[in-house]
Amino acid sequence: MSDFSFYSPLPFSGNIPPKSPNNILVHNQIQLRFLNPNDYDIVKELCEEWFPVEYPAKWFEAITSDTNLFSLAAILDGKIIGLIVAELKHGKDLNREDKDILCESQTKFSAAYILSLGVVNSRRRQGIASLLLSNLLNHLSTLQCKAIYLHVLTSNEPALHFYEKHHFRVHKFLPYYYSIGGRAKDGFTYVLYLNGGHGPWGLQEYIHHFCKLAMVELCSLPQWCFGQMRKIVHSIAAVVTW
Repeated sequence: MSDFSFYSPLPFSGNIPPKSPNNILVHNQIQLRFLNPNDYDIVKELCEEWFPVEYPAKWFEAITSDTNLFSLAAILDGKIIGLIVAELKHGKDLNREDKDILCESQTKFSAAYILSLGVVNSRRRQGIASLLLSNLLNHLSTLQCKAIYLHVLTSNEPALHFYEKHHFRVHKFLPYYYSIGGRAKDGFTYVLYLNGGHGPWGLQEYIHHFCKLAMVELCSLPQWCFGQMRKIVHSIAAVVTW
């Protein structure tokens, strides 16, 4: 995770298709950089505006100074307009509710947990969140990371739509997972598997796997038959010649 410990502007990756000419201009002006301790006050203000969950002061200290976290900000005109924070966790160190994200044979690898992803109201639906997520995924593709996951309120329809658009899928329902304003709220775990990662197999996965194997065997059957016929023909030819 030492790769995450620098704070410098990153070029726009160009992976996010713009929706209008105005967005082309915005994207060309965006810089990406990692958060630093000087961002503490503005990050705290933005998170309190964006999220219903109350975070302690130590959380803001961590995401702005802990070099073990991937804390990436999108900057426009010198201001933070969006950010994504993720943590790389060893498969054996996942929280109890997340233990079944990776299958047993892959717990020796890591999984990335998205702690936070947000964009200022005036810049939403302009591809900023997709840009931030894309840069995180590009980084994870170079690591032995088998999954990226997050927790989200079941009532947060925009977030559910966003993650599903980026191929995340519901992994688990988490009843009463959040406490917001003194009331318990349900959540979902969303997962996107990377680099050949997968969760524990159920009956459906085993059936799918064995069907694929059966199809491979069937496809190789004509080649095997042809090989056997050639052997027979060569044997007959050898006998006739003799």
